[in-house]
Amino acid sequence: MNILIIGPSWVGDMIMSHSLYQVLKQQYPHCEIDVLAPNWCKPLLARMPEIRKALTMPIGHGTFGLMERYKIGKSLRNQYDMAIVLPNSLKSAFIPTFAKIPIRRGWKGESRYGFLNDLRSNKNDYPMMVQRYIALGFEKSAVPNSEDLTIPAPYLILDKQEIENTKNYFSEQLQLTNNRLAIGFCPGAEFGPAKRWPHYHYGKLAQLLIEKGYSIRLFGSEKDHQVAEAIRLSLANELQSYCINLAGQTSLNQAVDLIGDCRAVVTNDSGLMHVTAALKCPLVALYGPTSPQYTPPLSDTAEIIRLIKGGLIKVRKGQDSQEGYHQSLIDITPEMVMEKLEKLIL
Repeated sequence: MNILIIGPSWVGDMIMSHSLYQVLKQQYPHCEIDVLAPNWCKPLLARMPEIRKALTMPIGHGTFGLMERYKIGKSLRNQYDMAIVLPNSLKSAFIPTFAKIPIRRGWKGESRYGFLNDLRSNKNDYPMMVQRYIALGFEKSAVPNSEDLTIPAPYLILDKQEIENTKNYFSEQLQLTNNRLAIGFCPGAEFGPAKRWPHYHYGKLAQLLIEKGYSIRLFGSEKDHQVAEAIRLSLANELQSYCINLAGQTSLNQAVDLIGDCRAVVTNDSGLMHVTAALKCPLVALYGPTSPQYTPPLSDTAEIIRLIKGGLIKVRKGQDSQEGYHQSLIDITPEMVMEKLEKLIL
């Protein structure tokens, strides 16, 4: 059986989808799995051994592109026995329909009647996103309930030689820290400062760690470079050389290698949090308005700190500080994080 996955558009969601691919290999042992996803996903998919091929989705997130979707679907005809659509949008179901794939499976989402012929409507029975992905790996009549659903943890393959190659590429930045174990910080968040732990807390934690003999690696995209630099510059001059701002400097593939080389990671609720979990790297995950009930790090070596109760709070910029931080994250002190971190690395 050949299976086409219409993949998600976000880093964290792509990592969580790996649990589904593992379940598909259990349910259909001889299946071949291809994933249609944005080009930037390819480094992640290449590290998932269950995937045969990553196909580039050239249409940007949020773009309708009906004719282009038709052309892609037509080019995929007579290649697949089943498609599984992970995004909830109507347009994400077009390509499998245009490809005339016999079985088109997914959640009802935006009323996708007629486009998906194996339509599931009980999504709320599965409170975690990863459970919703995994449930699509089963025949409709055989899906376990959420309490009985086994979650295979996502994992990414690391290659020691590739890690060394990446470290050599950044040798100039890393040269002063070669004799120190690295702690990674992931201070960015896709949807604004309300999901971020304050930069000054990261700075204080960096100071505590550097004084204990560690170095700090700051990870993120180009738009995270400024907040990462604020963390570095908050340190005393003599400590700044042990705090390396790599945000916006690495490819995703390079970031995966360098995170995998860290002793531990401190991170906001973000895509890189899920990458770190999939690398089996010890991590402390900091939650505020978002909820670990829905998208926790899927790792046995993760510590979660959240000081408020309840589910998701939809806020992108908090009113509790000039920088837009949310009070629930401001209230998490560096000392709290240090205590959790020491449990993981000592």
